[in-house]
Amino acid sequence: MERFEAETCGYLCVHEELVEQVQAMLPEDETLQRLSELFKAFADGTRIRILYVLLEAEVCVCDLARLLGMTQSAVSHQLRLLRQARLIKSRRDGKTVFYSLADDHVATLLRQGTEHISEE
Repeated sequence: MERFEAETCGYLCVHEELVEQVQAMLPEDETLQRLSELFKAFADGTRIRILYVLLEAEVCVCDLARLLGMTQSAVSHQLRLLRQARLIKSRRDGKTVFYSLADDHVATLLRQGTEHISEE
């Protein structure tokens, strides 16, 4: 059985200069909270699947429902959460609303996340 060392220092020795330097570089609490909310939006398999569909094409709710094997109501609920997280955008064409990724940053997050989990 593999043994793990405790994640503590062997003795108390705070490196004050380093702590102050890093502390000055940390984002504001509000920014960290918003980042946390962003990553929560990625914490659902259905929402990830929707984002991957939108990485490939702009689609409507009907298309998404068919692609994912879900009801339009269930897809709409997930789209609302993704829109609130500013990960997707919509545009109306007549009576149809089409969805796409909000910007290239979302595509980059998806691609880099996939690359990260594929590494050994």
